[in-house]
Amino acid sequence: MKFILRMLISAGALFGVAYLSDQALLQVDNFWPAAVIAALVLAFANAVVKPIVKLFALPITILTLGLFGLIINAGMLYLVAAVVDGVHTTGLWQTVVASILISIVSSIGTKLVETDR
Repeated sequence: MKFILRMLISAGALFGVAYLSDQALLQVDNFWPAAVIAALVLAFANAVVKPIVKLFALPITILTLGLFGLIINAGMLYLVAAVVDGVHTTGLWQTVVASILISIVSSIGTKLVETDR
């Protein structure tokens, strides 16, 4: 149940960033099925692909004092846009900002709904 709730929060964050930025940061056609499928693909990319990319990018990440992690997050969003129909990126810096906003909103939303006390 927690997984489904987190995916819905992530999908809402994806769709919310696209909607509130008037499709300037990220373009999502509709909530169902594009944003929900994009949230699932993003969760898979963050769980499987991102650790491998972070391992190979470790020297650059160290040289940039961790700022390259933002580019890695944007890369995961680019991967989602390449795989999911109905999700499109608008540019590198817009995607970086969108990935930051999605991360913030998803983490806050997950913390608000968690009942582990």
